[in-house]
Amino acid sequence: MKALLNPEPSLSSISSIHINTPRNFIHSPIQTSLRFPSKYRDRWIGRNPCLTFKAALDSATIDQLGLSESEIRNPSVSSSYRSSKLPKANQTVHDAQARVCTGPTQTKPLSDEQAFKVFDTILKSAKGELKDEEEVSKAQLGAFFAGMSIRANAFPEATQWSEGERRAIHTFWPLLVRVLPPDVIFIADPEGSIMGLGSSIGPQYVGNCATEMRLVGALREVLAGGHLGYEEVQGILRDVLPLKVDDERSSGVSESLLSAFLIGQRMNRETDRELKAYCLAFDDELGPPPVADVRSLTHYGEPYDGNTRYFRSTLFVAAVRSCYGESCLLHGVEWMPPKGGITEEQMLKFMGANTSLSPLNAKDLLEDEEVGFAYVSQCEARPSLYSLISLREHIKKRPPVATAEKVQQFVKARGKEAIVAGFYHDGYEEPLLMLMKRRGVHSGLVVKGEEGALSMTTRLRSANISKGYPVNYCSGFRSPSTVSAFEVDGVSRQSFNLEVNAKDYGFEPTNTPRTDRSVSKNIELGLAALHGEKGPTYDRIVLNAGIVDHLLGCDGAEDISVALDRAREAIDSGKALKRLLNYIKISHKLR
Repeated sequence: MKALLNPEPSLSSISSIHINTPRNFIHSPIQTSLRFPSKYRDRWIGRNPCLTFKAALDSATIDQLGLSESEIRNPSVSSSYRSSKLPKANQTVHDAQARVCTGPTQTKPLSDEQAFKVFDTILKSAKGELKDEEEVSKAQLGAFFAGMSIRANAFPEATQWSEGERRAIHTFWPLLVRVLPPDVIFIADPEGSIMGLGSSIGPQYVGNCATEMRLVGALREVLAGGHLGYEEVQGILRDVLPLKVDDERSSGVSESLLSAFLIGQRMNRETDRELKAYCLAFDDELGPPPVADVRSLTHYGEPYDGNTRYFRSTLFVAAVRSCYGESCLLHGVEWMPPKGGITEEQMLKFMGANTSLSPLNAKDLLEDEEVGFAYVSQCEARPSLYSLISLREHIKKRPPVATAEKVQQFVKARGKEAIVAGFYHDGYEEPLLMLMKRRGVHSGLVVKGEEGALSMTTRLRSANISKGYPVNYCSGFRSPSTVSAFEVDGVSRQSFNLEVNAKDYGFEPTNTPRTDRSVSKNIELGLAALHGEKGPTYDRIVLNAGIVDHLLGCDGAEDISVALDRAREAIDSGKALKRLLNYIKISHKLR
C-alpha cells in the first residue's frame, strides 16, 4: 500500500490560510469548532488563531436553538451565504409556485383550501394589506399567473386547473382584476378568455416601452404553450439584462413580465434553439475569453444552487486532476436558489481564497505549474446573468438559464477541451450534450450524480429505483483526435452511455458522507481525504477523478485501473493538497 501523506510539509502552508467570512455576517456567541482529523488538529489549529474561529454550527443546531437568521449568520452553513439585501418571497405563494410552476406531468393542482388561501393572500397583498416579507412580489405574481395561464392553455387535462382552483378564481378574480397591475392581468389572461370575465386588458396590453413591447409579444406565444426562435430569445435576454433590481425603470422591463417569460419557457420545455440562446447570449459580455496555454482543460458545470445533503467533491477532484496535467476550470456562484446549498465558492471563501477572480486571472492560475485549476464566479464573468439571482429566488423553480449556465467556457485552451455537467431530471442529458457540441469541445460528459450534482457515489444502487436514470448514469461523447469538434463529423465522434458501478473497480460499497448544508463539514471531509485519510470521501474523490479521465479520453487513462491509481498517487504523495493550498495563496496575488 502506498505511504499516506506526511502532513508536516503542508502544515506550515495550512497555517497561513486566513478563514474569511462572508460580508455582513453577524458572529454568534455560540461556539463550535471546525473539526479536522485528530492527528492534524493540534498542529493545524494551534498555529493560527484565525482557525480557531468558531464556525461549525450546523442548520439542525440552529433550528434546535430556535435562532432566526437575524440573530445569527454562520459562515459554516450554506444558507447563511444568502445576501441579507435580497427581499424574501411570500411563503404561501412560494409554496404554491412549487406545485403549479413546473412541467406538464409534474404539476400538482391546488386543493380547494390551498387555492383559496393563495388567492386570498394575493388579494390582500395587492390591496396593500401585507407588508415587508408578507407582501407578494411582482416576480411571484408573474411566475404564479404564468403557471396558471399555461396550464389552462396547453397542459394535459390531469394537470390543468383543479375544481378548487376554478372555484377560487371564480370567487377572487372579479376582485383581483380591480387591484392588480395591467401587466399581471395580461399574464393571467392574455386573451381575456380564461378567467371568465371577458376583460379587454390582456388582449390590449402592449407594455410600457419598446423593450416591454418585444417581451409582451414573445410572452403571448409562451403563455399559449408555444416556442420562440434563437434570435428572438437572445434578443430579449440582451434587451432586459442586466436587471437593475433597485431601479426597475432603468432596467426597462417589469419583473412580472420577465419572471413569467423565464418560468413559462421552462414549463413549455425549452427547444434546442431556445436553450442555445440562453447558453450563448452573453458570451461576448466581457469580450473574447482568454486562451490558456495548457494541453488539456476540463470545464466543470456543477448545478449553481449547490448541495444540501451530500459531500460535494468537485473542488477536491480538480486539485487531484491538476497534478497530472488535466487542468480544470470550475465556475458558479456563492449562493443560488432554489436549494441554496454548498457551493465551491463558499468553500474557497471559507478557506481564505480570493473568489473575485476574472477569467484572465483564471487563465494565469491554469497556466501556473504549481496550481493548474481555477474557479470563476458568475458575478465576475457574466454579470448580466448574475443579476437574476433575486428574481430566480422569487420564481421558485429553476428557469432555463439554470441548465445553460452549466455549459460555459469562461477561459479557452490551446489544447483539448472538455465539459462535464451534472443533471437530475431525465430528458436534460441530451440538451446538455447538444450545448457541449455547440461549444466545439473535443469531449463532453453528463453525470447523474447525487443531488443532480457531479459526484458519483460508491454506495450500492437502491433496489427501489423504479423509473428514470440511476445515480452514476453517464452519457457523453469524445473525439478521436485533437481537431475541434466543429471539424469532426457525427460518425467520427464516439458516443457512449453507461452506469458506473464503483464495486466493479474495487471500491467497497459505502454510504455517502452527509454534510447537511455544513460548509465546514464538506471542507473537513475533503481536506482529510487530501491528507491521505482513507474512507468513503477519499474513495469518491478517486472515483470521480479516474472515471472522468477515462470517459473523456484523457491521455494515460485508457485503462481505468491505471487512471484510478494515478488519482490515488496524486493524493497519497501530497501533491493534490499542496495544489489546493497553492491556489488559496496565489489567488490573493492576482488582481
